[in-house]
Amino acid sequence: MLTLENLNAMGADTAEGLARCYGNETLYLRLVKMLPAESNFDTLKSSLEQGDLDTAFQAAHALKGVVGNLSITPMYKLASEITELLRARAQADYMPLVNEMLAMRDHLAALCKD
Repeated sequence: MLTLENLNAMGADTAEGLARCYGNETLYLRLVKMLPAESNFDTLKSSLEQGDLDTAFQAAHALKGVVGNLSITPMYKLASEITELLRARAQADYMPLVNEMLAMRDHLAALCKD
């Protein structure tokens, strides 16, 4: 079940996220529940697998904004790191970072289903 407590346990800053939603917990949780379906997760992974760093950058940057606005801090840190590596066009193995973010997304999706 998705609760503020579960999000806090993941490392989210729910107080900050709630503040962005004017304290409306129902709205905040509804927005968080939409996150696992965000298409940029898949776009990021597939574009990196294809070597398309421009599209990967756009997807990572978009994810950074979404998870940042929701104050899902651990995902934000990963999205920020990936975004900055891609901005610099760094030759790096991005997949461990992407897979870690996808694992967080899957954990969040599981919480949303309960």
